[in-house]
Amino acid sequence: MRTIEQTTDEILNLAANHFRVDRDSLNASDDFFKRLGINSLQALELLTRLENHFNVELPDYEVQGVSDFQTLAERIQSRI
Repeated sequence: MRTIEQTTDEILNLAANHFRVDRDSLNASDDFFKRLGINSLQALELLTRLENHFNVELPDYEVQGVSDFQTLAERIQSRI
């Protein structure tokens, strides 16, 4: 079973790869909209990619208002 740290690290790696940014520039506490310079459609693409990677489904109500990697990792971790 993954730890929250492993889940967070995987999310950061996937986000960095998907949006072509330096992984070392991302932190768990970062607001991914601001840090990645993305809009809501791009955030939805990231969320879909993460759901597929972790083989989970996150209901809209669980991710509404989430904008930092750490909280996203917590929501995903609770579904693994």
